[in-house]
Amino acid sequence: MKRRFNITGSCNLQRHYMVKLDSRLKQIKENYVDYGSYFVINRGRQYGKTTTIRALEEYLKDDYIVLSLDFQELGTEEFADEPTFVRSFTEVLIRAFQMNKLSGSEGLLKALNEFIKKGDNGLKNLFVQLSALCENSPRPIVLMIDEVDSASNNQVFVDFLAQLRSYYLKRDKMPIFHSVILAGVYDIKNLKLKLRPDSEHQYNSPWNIAAKFKIDMSFSSEQIASMLDEYENDKHTGMDIQTVADEIYQYTSGYPVLVSSICKCIDEELIEDGVFEDLKTAWTKDGVAVAVKLILKDSSPLFESLAKQLDTYADLYKIVEDIIYCGKKIPFSLEEKSISLGNMFGYLKEENGHVAIANRMFEMCLLNMFMAKEAIHSDVYAQGGSDRIDFIKDNMLDMELVLKKFVEYFNEICSQKDAKFIEKYGRKIFLIYLKPIINGTGNYYIEAQTRDERRTDVIVDYRGEQFIVELKIWHGNEYNERGEEQLTDYLEYYHKDKGYLLSFNFNKNKKIGVNEIEIRNKTIIEAVV
Repeated sequence: MKRRFNITGSCNLQRHYMVKLDSRLKQIKENYVDYGSYFVINRGRQYGKTTTIRALEEYLKDDYIVLSLDFQELGTEEFADEPTFVRSFTEVLIRAFQMNKLSGSEGLLKALNEFIKKGDNGLKNLFVQLSALCENSPRPIVLMIDEVDSASNNQVFVDFLAQLRSYYLKRDKMPIFHSVILAGVYDIKNLKLKLRPDSEHQYNSPWNIAAKFKIDMSFSSEQIASMLDEYENDKHTGMDIQTVADEIYQYTSGYPVLVSSICKCIDEELIEDGVFEDLKTAWTKDGVAVAVKLILKDSSPLFESLAKQLDTYADLYKIVEDIIYCGKKIPFSLEEKSISLGNMFGYLKEENGHVAIANRMFEMCLLNMFMAKEAIHSDVYAQGGSDRIDFIKDNMLDMELVLKKFVEYFNEICSQKDAKFIEKYGRKIFLIYLKPIINGTGNYYIEAQTRDERRTDVIVDYRGEQFIVELKIWHGNEYNERGEEQLTDYLEYYHKDKGYLLSFNFNKNKKIGVNEIEIRNKTIIEAVV
């Protein structure tokens, strides 16, 4: 069977190129299931939760009876009340038993069917039945429930969790599932929060028995390389596997669906669309950059979800905006609701004790979203669009001229604005100006490693050429010289001979304009506004 890269639903080794999960499954079994832990696999959308659950079911079957349920099979009406939920849950449980085709389980199935026939059963009776089921089972039973978010607004589900907790605490005397695994985006504390937002119950979770799930579900560069190695064995492209894997990781930080999306785009679209001649030229750093650009252009469930969450949570929106535009250092604490939500959704992460955007592609997507909103009413965006024709020569971008024109425009429209406003939003103004100039042809992203409230490095990709642009707030000659040295070091890292420095200077006697300087055999085009 021919394999392909998959971005919809769970992955299967026979049909898809995928990262091998053996190590992850071994960790989950040995560190959680074998200890009888109850836990939640909560990660952002399309983070490989369902793929992991499916693979884990197969991995555990030699030692356990695994009952794998999907709450997407249950509609809203099936959470209406206890009897309705109990009947629906039991029916799904029966189907799980039947799919296992376990010899010796006939008696267990018979007991479940008889329980349904009795009718009018509540949660109390359900758990009496489940306890008897676990007691009479020939092997320990592991219960896995995928897509628990489907139940997130239903009190009956919270009551179901409370019963599980009660039996867990008494399982030496009252047999119950050996291990319970719930999978979804939301953790259980947040489910409770949604149901009971009052302060008294805000953090009173029925799932405080859960072990903390610490398994890293992102892909490392080495894991991406192993997947590409499988692909290369089939396609023989001649790619430099580790170089391509490293580049994919740089954009995705190993977010599973983003990794697969880039690979799928390179494999199926770039040649077909005539962007590259063959797979060998497509499976390169340039090919990865083009794939990223195309993916960001298209609407996807993941990016739509990101936009929806930011529209829903204003505080989360403000945090993201302050990080991207202003380089604001926000201490990372999951006790802060907005940070916790952003982390849970997979958009934010902890980096050196501060909040950071989870990966470069998310940041580029967020920038595009912010820019789209700005473009509607922005004179700056319109000016960049009207100036664009001057900056493109022989299909290449003249970044030095971009800076010169921006200096003129900035000092014309912004000289009278409040200095504090410019200090906070000056870099945002430049990014808005730049966006229509490269739009449709190039990309840019903010280099997370160098960003702070005084300094931001922007990497512009335009037709395979990279431009390193440092944006910084003027804080005296000494600080400026340090910035020049930092940019020179960064150019060394990127193997570039020329870089660009845009300084926002608020001194009354400042000298605006664009100059060329030489530092350690590197050319720096320095613009001051």
